[in-house]
Amino acid sequence: MSSTHEVTNQPPPLTGYDVFGADAALVEAVRRHHGTTELDRCHELGILAGSPEAQQWAREADAHSPVLRTHDRYGHRVDEVQFHPSWHRLMEQAVRHSLHAVPAHAGADGGNGATGAGGADSTGTSAGGGTHVGRAAGFLVWSQVEAAHMCPISMTYAAVPALRTDPEIAAVWEPRLTSAAYDFGLRPAREKAGALAGMAMTEKQGGSDVRANTTTATRSGGGWYRLTGHKWFCSAPMNDVFLMLAHAPGGLSCFVVPRVLDDGTLNAIMLQRLKDKLGNRANASAEIELSGTWGRLLGDEGRGVATIIEMVAATRLDCTLGSAALMRRAVAEAGWHAAHRTAFGTKLDDAPLMQAVLADLAVESEAATTLGIRLAACVDRADDPHEQALRRIGLPLAKFWICKRTPHVVTEALECLGGNGYVEESGMPRLYREAPLNSIWEGAGNIQALDLLRVLSREPEALDAWRAEVDVADDAGATNANLLRSAVADTETLLRSAATDTDTAMRLARVLAARMAALLQASLLVRHAPSAVTDAFCATRLDGTHGVYGLLPPAADTRTVIDRATPSR
Repeated sequence: MSSTHEVTNQPPPLTGYDVFGADAALVEAVRRHHGTTELDRCHELGILAGSPEAQQWAREADAHSPVLRTHDRYGHRVDEVQFHPSWHRLMEQAVRHSLHAVPAHAGADGGNGATGAGGADSTGTSAGGGTHVGRAAGFLVWSQVEAAHMCPISMTYAAVPALRTDPEIAAVWEPRLTSAAYDFGLRPAREKAGALAGMAMTEKQGGSDVRANTTTATRSGGGWYRLTGHKWFCSAPMNDVFLMLAHAPGGLSCFVVPRVLDDGTLNAIMLQRLKDKLGNRANASAEIELSGTWGRLLGDEGRGVATIIEMVAATRLDCTLGSAALMRRAVAEAGWHAAHRTAFGTKLDDAPLMQAVLADLAVESEAATTLGIRLAACVDRADDPHEQALRRIGLPLAKFWICKRTPHVVTEALECLGGNGYVEESGMPRLYREAPLNSIWEGAGNIQALDLLRVLSREPEALDAWRAEVDVADDAGATNANLLRSAVADTETLLRSAATDTDTAMRLARVLAARMAALLQASLLVRHAPSAVTDAFCATRLDGTHGVYGLLPPAADTRTVIDRATPSR
């Protein structure tokens, strides 16, 4: 071959390594919360995640998007989504490693956090032994292979707490949804070795404002209803059962809707189209029509939002973990490239400017991972009031901040690879397209900020839990204690301002969410991370303004600025 085609100064593929073992922050977080009990499981999955085979599955699943088949050759509706075989390989491994359901670990010491049917903090379990921290670590590791297929995995994990509102319904569905067997296809769930769950909440006229839904539910007897309406987004339409909201005679209610009825007939869930999405392309998201669709009431009529709230909380945790995974993968790719690439006579990761970028990215990634695993540990300690109060305020804070930081991290990491990072073969464009999703899914940034305001006004114990966490860091006598103290004092001033009136609170909501999240991360890093990581974080992020928009001061004349920039009819 001609010497002009000799390949030099190119890094080898980042494969053949333990994704878990290579992530010091994640390993330390798992050890901190649950000792060594989860390490073998995590290392096994980490080795698989770093294998060439798994990464090939990811490329193929992303390149071959799912295809909707609405009718058979004779005109009968089949409403079937067909996936590439690599999608099924990814799903099979995720289910086999129980990323869709926390293995049972019940006991007097807090166990898996289950409080029994109907408990406010009920959580999904299956046979095997494990914790929410271990499951969260596995979710973070396996998401780095291919993020899109984790949507149905997350939906299934999040569905069980809501299903436990009704012990009879939970008794039917929980064993199916916590099985470690992946059994794809449209058949009655009672005939399958395992089942998966999805959800269809939002409608085109309302989005996150689910109370604006127009889908109706008519009583049909025996706890069953017939649903009629249109759902704008249905997550994972090939799954076996869905949670949906509809207006019953008593108000907005939650329903358990099987994909296939027990007699083998398809329930009337008509897939109108698959969404052509920016990213998340391996996963199917559908627009569906309901016409006399069978659904079982879950909880009381008029209590739909209250019934679904635990599913929302679990999903928001996975959004945080998924974003932390995207950060970690992007940082690993950038660091690997810089360690094997030379420019201007210097290895890239020896160049001071590149070191500054890589270190800043690594700090962001470690902070995200540390907070995500900390919140998973809260779920493991459902009998501890402080842990549950921290979970309540920590989830909207973490989802707001970490999910918003992710696109910035991925963009900067992609730039570290230069033009090599801009081509599809590098895998970086797939991360780039995926990066905004978790900030949108299950409530965009403003929804999280509004949820924070609800917590502050209605649940003082949650704010107390946040204060206790940052106070612990202050008491630790860390080098950055003064910086942390000053930032907490500034935030307390903002909290008092927000408490004065609703308008001020609304204008400060995003500022508070950013600052309080950054301080929560700082408190964890001060206690647990090396000083190099903590120093860099505290020097740059305590004011919560690091690359997030919407943090203008309350007195800013936003209307004038908006009118100047917005086209008029």
